[in-house]
Amino acid sequence: QVQLVESGGGLVQAGGSLRLSCAASGRTFSSYAMGWFRQAPGKEREFVATITRSGGLTYYTDSVKGRFTISRDNVKNTVYLQMNSLKPEDTAVYYCAARAGSYSYVQSGYDYWGQGTQVTVSS
Repeated sequence: QVQLVESGGGLVQAGGSLRLSCAASGRTFSSYAMGWFRQAPGKEREFVATITRSGGLTYYTDSVKGRFTISRDNVKNTVYLQMNSLKPEDTAVYYCAARAGSYSYVQSGYDYWGQGTQVTVSS
């Protein structure tokens, strides 16, 4: 079992930055690929970014490439999402998720989910 707790969300003006954190319980964090997803009001949850178990490879949805950076610290059992140049369309609840094995863009491939943290970007 892995428990995930996100933090770092909040209200920010367009062009600003936020860093989300996701702390994982358990001693096998490095066995899990990690992902960030988001759900905007009235929309389905969508993939944002994923990182491999070692942190050596990262992948992003096109709309956040060059603005967001996913990273992880396998000693601290934490995955991060640094979000720069935020836009109003980035407003959503952001979820982190853990997947045993290799990375995935697909929500159904993830085994564990956090409760989400709200990010609101004002124009």
